[in-house]
Amino acid sequence: MRHRGAILRFIAVVQFILFLAHYFLYQTWSFQHPPAHPGWLQASLGILSVSFVAASLLAFSHTSAPVRAFYRGAAVWMGFLSFLFLAAVFAWIVLGITSVVGLPLNFHGTVELLFAMGAALGLYGLWNANWTRITRTRVRLENLPDTWRGRKAALITDVHLGHVRNRGFLQRLIAKVLNEEPDLVFIAGDLFDGTAIDAHKAAEPLTQLTAPHGVYFVAGNHEQFGDDTKYLNAIAATGVRVLKNERVNVDGLQIVGVPYNHATSTVDLAAALRDLPLDRDRASILLVHAPDHPAVAEAKGFSLQLSGHTHLGQFIPWSWMARRMYRQFVYGLSRIGKMQVFTSSGVGTWGPPLRLGSNPEIVMLEFE
Repeated sequence: MRHRGAILRFIAVVQFILFLAHYFLYQTWSFQHPPAHPGWLQASLGILSVSFVAASLLAFSHTSAPVRAFYRGAAVWMGFLSFLFLAAVFAWIVLGITSVVGLPLNFHGTVELLFAMGAALGLYGLWNANWTRITRTRVRLENLPDTWRGRKAALITDVHLGHVRNRGFLQRLIAKVLNEEPDLVFIAGDLFDGTAIDAHKAAEPLTQLTAPHGVYFVAGNHEQFGDDTKYLNAIAATGVRVLKNERVNVDGLQIVGVPYNHATSTVDLAAALRDLPLDRDRASILLVHAPDHPAVAEAKGFSLQLSGHTHLGQFIPWSWMARRMYRQFVYGLSRIGKMQVFTSSGVGTWGPPLRLGSNPEIVMLEFE
């Protein structure tokens, strides 16, 4: 009951914030320029303000086509809302500056221009989120077995199969990966979004995803919102190796996988790695969903950590928050001590299916 109460309070807070954001848009649009049909505009913004919360609640228990369409539309609007909100804030800043210096300003004309720019950015973000790139990176690892020099590994994270992206998206993604002919494939969590879905049907295309040295998966937070059994069973049924605090030796390369819920704190991650023997004289890779505690992996002696989770914030202003939270580990190849960390921006999206300042990607790692 306490957990349910916390969830209800969280939903209430989110909904209240959305009400305020939409009210702010209305006040910005109507300031010094009352709309011709204020009732219609207020009603429209009122409906939009509750759409995402309502769609999300439905999405966790229903998979029908109308619910999927409702969720997609509400999610897209949430992305546009972010850009329009920033546009409104900027409009008031411009008004403040021009008022202080005594310059005349057509405030509503400024709002119209800034809202149009915000909408244009939203359209670009929507298009950009559906253009998956191949990111190529060379990684030098100490004590890399001779057999692995020049070999390639594909890193896939944050596909988020659910009400926005589905089986067809996964099929196209797999075709792109196979075209690269990787020797090894890593899937670093959040294959599923966590909403209602036929997990086995959605994951079935993974049967086509093969590599000479295997395909390995670790669970992300979206698989582990609750019981992750249905997701992990669906993935394992395709032939993908699900790693849960396990170490495997792949032609001399050590690979360890730790699921998200065993790596949420330094204590948890250290405990998960404690009983996993690691040969420090041979290259090793830790596959873990989030780049939260790389110092723990470095202390254990890993050569490379592979993660996702951050999405690089997807778009402004969330990208600023992601950079502040994860700093140098928010995206790309970085280093802590003797260990390197590669964080992918992911291939899918969560919530608004938009990207601006971050690109959906499949990462191809070439070992040296």
